[in-house]
Amino acid sequence: MSLLSVERIKLFSTKSPYWCLAVILVATCGLSLAVSLVDDGRDATVFTSQAGGAMGLMTFMVMAALTVTTEYRFGTIRNSFLAVPQRALVLVSKTVLMAFIGAVIGGLAALASFFLAKTLAKEPPTPLELNSAADYRVVLGYSALYAIGAVLAIGVGALVRQSAGAITALLLWPLLVETLLMLISSLQKVIPYLPFNAAFNFVSPGGSGGMFGRTAFLPGGPSANQGLVIFLVTAVVIWLVALVTVYRRDA
Repeated sequence: MSLLSVERIKLFSTKSPYWCLAVILVATCGLSLAVSLVDDGRDATVFTSQAGGAMGLMTFMVMAALTVTTEYRFGTIRNSFLAVPQRALVLVSKTVLMAFIGAVIGGLAALASFFLAKTLAKEPPTPLELNSAADYRVVLGYSALYAIGAVLAIGVGALVRQSAGAITALLLWPLLVETLLMLISSLQKVIPYLPFNAAFNFVSPGGSGGMFGRTAFLPGGPSANQGLVIFLVTAVVIWLVALVTVYRRDA
C-alpha cells in the first residue's frame, strides 16, 4: 500500500494528470455528442453515444505510458529502484494505480457520454435505455478497456523508455498499422484478431466490427468476450516482457 501511495503522490504532484483526465472526459463526451446529435439525434443509439470512446482510450494510454517514460527521462526511476530493489514491485504499483484510474475514468466518460446523448437527442429511433446485457457492455465495457490499456501502455513505456517512441507505438499501431494490414488480402482472416480490433468487439452491440467498425465486412473474428481476452493477453505479455527488460537493463 505504501508503494501505491508513493506512486499516487508522484502522479498527482503536478497539474498535468488533472488536465489529462479532464481532456479525456471533455473530448470523449464532445465527440460522442457530435456523432449522436447529428440530425437532432434521429440516428442516436447506445452505440453511437460512445463514439468518442476510442479517442479517450488512446489519450489515456499516452498518459499511462508517460508515467514510466518521464521517470526514465529525468532519472527519478533510479531513486525508485534504490528504495525498492525489487523492481517488479515498482512496475506493479504503477500498473495497479493506472489500471484503477483507467477503470474509473473510462466508466465515467462512457456514462457521461450516454446520459448526455440521452438527454439531448430529440428524436432517437428507439429510447436510449440500457435494457440488456449488451447495452451495459457497450457502455461500461470501456472501464475494462481503459484498465487493460493501462497495462499495455506501461509495458510499452517500460520497454521503449522514451516518451516519443512509446507514444508513437501506442498511437500508430491501432490507428495506422491495424488499418494498413487490411490491405493485404492474405491477412484478412487474421485482422479481426489483432489486439485493438478484438478489444473493440467487446464494446460493439453485436460483439463484432472491431475498432471504428473497420472489420464489420470481414468474415469470422472473435466474440465480444474473446476479444477482451485477446486484448488482455496481449497487454500482459508485453508487460511481462517489459518486466524482464527492466531487470536486465540499467535504470
